[in-house]
Amino acid sequence: MDLAYIPSPSTGVIDLGPIPLRGYAFCIIIGVFVAVWFGNKRWIARGGRAGTVADVAVWAVPFGLVGGRLYHVITDYQLYFSDGENWVDAFKIWQGGLGIWGAIALGAVGAWIGCRRRGIPLPAWADALAPGIAFAQAIGRWGNWFNQELYGKPTDLPWALKISEGPNRVAGTYHPTFLYESLWCVGVALLVIWADRRFKLGHGRAFALYVAAYCTGRAWIEYMRVDEAHHILGLRLNVWTAVIVFVLAVTYIVISAKVRPGREEVVEPEAAEAAEAAEGVEDADPASESGSDAEGDAKRDGEARAPEKNGSAEAATNG
Repeated sequence: MDLAYIPSPSTGVIDLGPIPLRGYAFCIIIGVFVAVWFGNKRWIARGGRAGTVADVAVWAVPFGLVGGRLYHVITDYQLYFSDGENWVDAFKIWQGGLGIWGAIALGAVGAWIGCRRRGIPLPAWADALAPGIAFAQAIGRWGNWFNQELYGKPTDLPWALKISEGPNRVAGTYHPTFLYESLWCVGVALLVIWADRRFKLGHGRAFALYVAAYCTGRAWIEYMRVDEAHHILGLRLNVWTAVIVFVLAVTYIVISAKVRPGREEVVEPEAAEAAEAAEGVEDADPASESGSDAEGDAKRDGEARAPEKNGSAEAATNG
């Protein structure tokens, strides 16, 4: 008998009248909101304008969702295109199935378009958003809890996840890999925030650190999972992906630090120009006030001297 475990929800959908509120979609939406909100705070701190992160996210988020779904469908095509399966299910994103690798890759394309339209450097925008993305992943992983998916090997640990009988799953208690990854992502976000403050990371290095740190955790968490996946040389496909992306991220950090050391001084030209204009106005005000004071003093001196001149004239006349 299990003394303690993490229960799974009996359903992943809550009906609000005619509107179904799906736990998976709700977690994704909340995650996106947190990423944009926190990224906006970091962008403003770097000297950018409020709202720029959201403007670019309008392009990045849809591209990311499409990319994440494409990666999942391509790497798990047997779930949709094999005998007995309905290919229409490939479009049912609310049932789960978003590959972070595709989401980041195609999301970066959307972000690049958005940054080009705003006239800002993509690496700086990515650096501002990096920890927010990690927080978003931490929240989004709870969508897997609602769907009772992506759990690990059987275990009787006190924090085991209890899974009920259902399609493609067997009732029992398993490692809550969704929780492991959620906590890992929180740690990644805190690491990036600390490193960015400590070392003044720039030119995309904060984002690369997020990628490398996430891949480190994803590799060992992926190894624990028991859901169906393609294997290469005995390792799951996502493990290989994590290893390759980790190497690329670390390589980028090393090369970028040598080629472009330091951090961007200006991340949004329009914001910098507006700040300079505002400073110019403030500097001009004291001078105007000084000029006004000088004119006032001169006027008062003239009025004070006027009686003296009149008195001198009168004396000359009388004399």
